[in-house]
Amino acid sequence: MVRPTQLLHPQRPPAAVRPAATVLLLRDAPQGVEVLMTRRSMTASFAPGAYVFPGGGIDAADALAHGHSTRRDTQSDLHLTQAIAAIRESFEELGILLARRADGSHLDTAQIAAMDRKAPFATQCAEQGLTLSGAEVFVLAHWVTDRDLPRRFDVPFLVARMPEGQEPVADESEQFEPLWVRPADALARHAAGQFFIIFPTIRTLERLQAYPTVQAVLDACGQSLAGPPQERLHPLGGPGEARVGGQVHDEPLFTSCPRAGLMNGHESRHMEHEQPFGELALVCPDGQIAHELAWQTERPVPLLKNVMRLTAPNPGFMTGPGTNSYVVGDPSTGHTVIDPGPDDAGHIERLWRAAGGDIRAIVCTHSHPDHSPGAARLQALCEAADLGRPPILGLPSAPTSRENSRFTPERALADGERLVLVGADGDQLSSHTLRVVHTPGHAANHLCLLLEEDGLLFSGDHILNGSTTVIDPPDGHMGDYLASLDKLDRLCEAHGVHFILPAHGYVLGDHPRSADNPGGPAHGGARAAIAHLKAHRLAREAKVARAMESLPDGTMDDWVKLAYDDVPERLWPVAKRSMQAHVERIQSLGGFNA
Repeated sequence: MVRPTQLLHPQRPPAAVRPAATVLLLRDAPQGVEVLMTRRSMTASFAPGAYVFPGGGIDAADALAHGHSTRRDTQSDLHLTQAIAAIRESFEELGILLARRADGSHLDTAQIAAMDRKAPFATQCAEQGLTLSGAEVFVLAHWVTDRDLPRRFDVPFLVARMPEGQEPVADESEQFEPLWVRPADALARHAAGQFFIIFPTIRTLERLQAYPTVQAVLDACGQSLAGPPQERLHPLGGPGEARVGGQVHDEPLFTSCPRAGLMNGHESRHMEHEQPFGELALVCPDGQIAHELAWQTERPVPLLKNVMRLTAPNPGFMTGPGTNSYVVGDPSTGHTVIDPGPDDAGHIERLWRAAGGDIRAIVCTHSHPDHSPGAARLQALCEAADLGRPPILGLPSAPTSRENSRFTPERALADGERLVLVGADGDQLSSHTLRVVHTPGHAANHLCLLLEEDGLLFSGDHILNGSTTVIDPPDGHMGDYLASLDKLDRLCEAHGVHFILPAHGYVLGDHPRSADNPGGPAHGGARAAIAHLKAHRLAREAKVARAMESLPDGTMDDWVKLAYDDVPERLWPVAKRSMQAHVERIQSLGGFNA
């Protein structure tokens, strides 16, 4: 767990959340599913003027109305209360009534108009001989308002089929201009600046547009395994995942409490499965909108007071935005540089300046040409400034390495060895301890580093954000790679590691699930990321095995078409390298033609 003293921004408690509920009323139309939306008052305290789904706060009376409502066996007390709140709000705001007579029929618009929208709701329905249709309201999503906002809500996004014979009539005080719209059309109008909708609405509509019919939506929210193929597993697992194929115990298809940062100075919000989320959770855990996410190579990016990232100017197909060099330490302790990157004079000088010239060690996670060649230049720069000669540390490249990946450190690091920086700032002692973890797999001489005091894992190329690392035999080995993932998982469990700082891409991870972080994974983001990565690798290996079995006389070119049919063809030459590692592992385990 990160030390509070190392956070860049003062801690602050986010605003308390208020329970609420909203419902997406759906109907089938010739061009696909339509959803009922309405415009909020321009004087509303939350999202004024936005187009929304009907809904509002949960009243105490909603929890007391269970006896007036139908209920599914899987529907918890909380979900039934939320459904009743959504039914009530739809009636009060839009004159839509999800309730049935004893014969199963609904009231029509004229009959609803004769009712009093301000009278006690459940009592009035009972007097009319109506039973609320709580069993017909399903949980689609669970949103908690972003931590940076002054008014926050804990709100399920529910779904229900629009009753026949009813038309929406806005109350003209809270809601205005009800309209039916296809999700894709609402998103297009919003993109054109003609239809203001807020972040949770956007993301919900994006998912809703994947369903061809109202029944498909309701089935996905039940247990009929009808989720659309576009829904994909959340990379950090847990309740933030969007699961293919229905729910368990009436749970939402996805849960999110988004985070916001800046992209070229403009506000940019992100859900848990999106690449910047982990970095925002690390740098601004309390939701401050202060962290710039745009990639650049000219300035170091502070992640904590004792950790900076400087990205090398080597973006590309294999490196993403570039190689991340990390500077760990503070002015009182000096610094350790992790992965100085390629031998780029400008990048090396910027690293040196970021550390104030006080570099105590240079560590290379492995010998590949985008990681280790800059070490000698950085060391020479320190020497030339009469600031000492920091040792170049790592593991020597194995005989299996390629010619451009040869590397010999001044001293080989031992597995489990600790590199300690210690200093004093006035009467305050400061320490930063990096534990060495040998992790062969991507390269035979690969290592990761654990910053023990803050529970941060520097993963080199073993774990990346945005892609999976290439395992290129003979120096790369799939069996070793998977074993190293298991080793890192045990390390993260033992040390409470929630964040991973990769050599390419944003920080990965999240804080563990809690009342304040409902979208977080159960055991923290680092272990969830490792579990997701391992599952992905094993799923890919299963596809490789099936390809080999279906084409026993096939070649690598034949198998890659089947095993990587979900990957663009232009990537197959690189994919074949990792596929070769899978083939070797399958054969080593006694698989096809071993």
